[in-house]
Amino acid sequence: MSETMGKKQLLLQTFSLLVGFMVWTLLAPLFPEIVKDIPEAAAHQALIVALPTILGSILRIPFSIMTNKIGARIVFLASFIFLIIPVFYLSLATTTTDLIIAAVFLGIGGATFSIGVTALPKYYDKNKHGFVNGVYGMGNIGTAVTSFGAPVLAGMLGGWQAAVQTYLIVLALFALLQFFLGDRSEKKVNLPLGRQFKEAMSDYRFYFLNYWYFITFGVFVAFGIFLPNFLVTFFDLSTADAGFRTAGFIVIATLLRPVGGLLGDKFNPITMVIVTFIGLTFSGLLLSFTYESLIMFTVGCLLTSVFAGIGNGLVFKFVPMYFSGQAGIANGFVAMMGGLGGFFPPLVMQSTFEATGTYMLAFHLLTGACVLALFTMLYLRSKVKANVI
Repeated sequence: MSETMGKKQLLLQTFSLLVGFMVWTLLAPLFPEIVKDIPEAAAHQALIVALPTILGSILRIPFSIMTNKIGARIVFLASFIFLIIPVFYLSLATTTTDLIIAAVFLGIGGATFSIGVTALPKYYDKNKHGFVNGVYGMGNIGTAVTSFGAPVLAGMLGGWQAAVQTYLIVLALFALLQFFLGDRSEKKVNLPLGRQFKEAMSDYRFYFLNYWYFITFGVFVAFGIFLPNFLVTFFDLSTADAGFRTAGFIVIATLLRPVGGLLGDKFNPITMVIVTFIGLTFSGLLLSFTYESLIMFTVGCLLTSVFAGIGNGLVFKFVPMYFSGQAGIANGFVAMMGGLGGFFPPLVMQSTFEATGTYMLAFHLLTGACVLALFTMLYLRSKVKANVI
């Protein structure tokens, strides 16, 4: 397949992912405004803003498989057309039930991540897979666009409902772009799913990659969900200011994703991911003991953003390296675990705060998860040095 076509598809699919993530995270930054019209929703906030990650995570497996079978163009196109329905429904929401229904189906936007990481490596040599997947992953910046832009649009247009409706235009535009510019001749992969599943599940590295991405991408998603309302309620910042700070976290993590992929291409990827998780462990400890200070909390968040972003790029260097023959299953599962990694932390943080009156335990849990991941990385490195794999 032509690398020239690959470059065109990399650009198109990266911006398509950006749009998917804009929609996926639409609820969190607008929630402070939404509860003014639907006050009873405040009691269900953690659940509602986290719900899109459920479908967005689970669907990553079938999206990856479908991309191999029918191509990225059709999967992106169908996703954008279908997303118009829950976005429009959200703009008309008047009850908590309406918000819950819309939240679930907004998850389709997050599932689009699996499309590019499955399709794009087909166009490039293996020594470029880390960087290519890292560049594609920059579409995550759609989360920042929504975190900062949605509250601003709500202020400019006179309400959150009007801000949500502007997303209908964007979705329709990118559906058209995929229809006309998507690669109609993309190479299809139709390996038996049972064989892919069995081969992936029998390899311990598969579970390591799932766990690593559960942490790195989970942190990215969880902080994007958690920060807007936390900064408003805990530090008494304005909605716009909280959105701006959250957008900064997302932008840093997103821009560093291709750096992580490039590091994995140029250096020993196992060593690079170990260094990254040491950094995440340190940032988790910093947040544990200093989160009540806005300045130190900001420093801790910035460090978390740096290492999570690099880690996200690094993990997807390993997937085509170890599971090129099981790409549909491996990409889908690893991407799913990353999405699920963003669902649980906001709920854990809320429950630990309600139980203890502090967020310290939640950040301790993040630190402990990173330490456990480090042990798995050291084990994998020992196997590589012993030429066992």
